[in-house]
Amino acid sequence: MMIIYSTFKGIDAVIIENNHIRCTILPEYGGKMASLFDKQAGYEWLYQLSEDEMQIPTYGADFSAFDSSGFDEMFPGIDKGPHPNDYDFIPDHGEVWAMPWKCSEENYGLKLEVSSPVFPYRLVKHIHLEENSVELSYEAINQSDKNFSFIWAAHALLNMNSSTYIRVPEGMNEVINVEKETEHLGKWGDCHSFPITRSKKTKQPIDLSAMESPEADNIEKFYFKEPLSNGWCQTVQPDVGRTLTYKFPADKVPYLGVWKTHSGYRGDYNFALEPCTGMYDDVYVADKIDKVSRIPAQRSYCWELTMELGGI
Repeated sequence: MMIIYSTFKGIDAVIIENNHIRCTILPEYGGKMASLFDKQAGYEWLYQLSEDEMQIPTYGADFSAFDSSGFDEMFPGIDKGPHPNDYDFIPDHGEVWAMPWKCSEENYGLKLEVSSPVFPYRLVKHIHLEENSVELSYEAINQSDKNFSFIWAAHALLNMNSSTYIRVPEGMNEVINVEKETEHLGKWGDCHSFPITRSKKTKQPIDLSAMESPEADNIEKFYFKEPLSNGWCQTVQPDVGRTLTYKFPADKVPYLGVWKTHSGYRGDYNFALEPCTGMYDDVYVADKIDKVSRIPAQRSYCWELTMELGGI
């Protein structure tokens, strides 16, 4: 594995690379994974908004006002709003995507870390490559004397087309809509069977595991209602004959969200499979209904995410 210091769209970048994968990290831009390039297929998995130079956000920035391509870390929540402990305000899409991370080399790869200016935590991320996978490990450290509720989500926006589809473990048969109003899924809280449900608009069957064309001009965000039966999910890209599989510990990362924009959000065309430690995007709500993860007082919470490339 090689570590190369370079730039990406005008921002300092650290590239980790082997014979199969090239992975580009932007420490100053929230530790963002800006590119995941599959050398075997000659395919970029992560959505790229444009070739223009990117601007680094400042703390508390509006997520939609920035590039928001690639893989951003969502922590300690996703929706802006109060934290359940002391009601301090969590910014849009959390804190850490809009903060610079300290980056250092270690024998196995990279170590990145960031500390909140508001909340009593430190988040550490280790990254290294195996032959066909990116291996990420996380430690969220609670520096207070109270348990700290949080939602972490892997907000990795992926390239797609109308042939792209997703796979999830058996038994994941029902989802809940968490967008206020959507074309097919209706209102926030409406539940649907997965993968086949009936569109609220057309009354026709639709496949939620598949993607629509950009002309659909809609968005969807839903969670699987039950915790994951196994810690994996997969994107299948038939036109390049490749898969991207996420693997993670289901006891530590028990929930799965799905985001799709078929040009309905800013004109973007991408989707995300989002393993996460809590549901519904709002950590205050998730805490009240006990669908959130908690870091014990003066201790840490650890988990892993493998992003594995393979053939169909």
